[in-house]
Amino acid sequence: MNRSPKFYVVAMLTSMVVGMVIAACFGPPEQVASEPEAAPVAQEMASTLSVVQERENLVCVGNNQLPGFGFLDESGAFTGFDVDFCSAIAAAIFGDASAFEVRAATASERFTVLQSGEADVLLRNTTWTMSRDTDLGGNFGPTTFYDGQGIIVRSEEGISSIEDLDGAAICVQTGTTTELNLADQMAAAGISYEPVVFETADEAVAAYDEARCDAYTTDKSGLVSRQTTMADPAANTILNLTLSKEPLGPMVRHGDDQWFDIVKWVVYATMTAEEFGITSANVDDFMGSEDPNVRKLLGLEGEFGEKIGLSNDWAYNAIKQVGNYGEIYDRNLGPGTIFNLPRGLNSLYSDGGLLYAPPIR
Repeated sequence: MNRSPKFYVVAMLTSMVVGMVIAACFGPPEQVASEPEAAPVAQEMASTLSVVQERENLVCVGNNQLPGFGFLDESGAFTGFDVDFCSAIAAAIFGDASAFEVRAATASERFTVLQSGEADVLLRNTTWTMSRDTDLGGNFGPTTFYDGQGIIVRSEEGISSIEDLDGAAICVQTGTTTELNLADQMAAAGISYEPVVFETADEAVAAYDEARCDAYTTDKSGLVSRQTTMADPAANTILNLTLSKEPLGPMVRHGDDQWFDIVKWVVYATMTAEEFGITSANVDDFMGSEDPNVRKLLGLEGEFGEKIGLSNDWAYNAIKQVGNYGEIYDRNLGPGTIFNLPRGLNSLYSDGGLLYAPPIR
């Protein structure tokens, strides 16, 4: 049906009048929408730093089964490369490198422990991957150890290449990138194998050592570590092949940038200290330095501690009480240890490695 322009004018006026009457009686609908909304959960939560300070210690998710990285020594104390970084963070926060505890976790449960808030930072030989970075509600800090996956076999078997493992039974720990990398590499090479999967590294290594499988695979650093615990270390050979890139480092929960900055910059401070030649033994000699870069690192110039919610001597305390990156590496993995693991990629960039800390300025 056709309608005249006059009809539309009348209809519009009628609608306006009805709308005004409703508004006068009930008020504008916008009033309901303008009620204050509940604060987001993230805003209601206390910062990680304040929780740690109130608790008066730092809790790190760690390993208790990997000598050199995270391990319980004969006295029942946690020691290792990752443990020392936990200690360095505690020193930066409290001025006390012993103000921490390690929450031991398996590979499959470590992320849940972090996400649940049972711990403040994950320092457990954990590989930085895209899926972990995006799916698990976490952020990875700087890489503290550049690694790669390898395979160990019994020397008497004469295995020298991945092709020689066709049809082999290979021990591997579940819940790790190792398990996935193995499947990918074997599929790419067209090699059939039988994965023998275990919940813990101890179980996987024991099974290999008892000849229940033909090979064992994990990060090369882990193979070096585990070989020392086998019944006859010399009877085993780590193959000269690398199956993957494994950048290992700390992980924190999403949503707390201040805490992320603290973990990140403590790691960088240990690298920077080594670059400047500052050690736990000589750091006090640098307190009179006129070098602005050294002065900023040690809290003698600028307010860089304040930027991350700490005192200005945060880096000094970490270096003095725990050491620079080189000291941490050598103490746990270097020439004076049973591992004698070459620095390789874990050398400073100035020595041909990949360690490169952004400047403090």
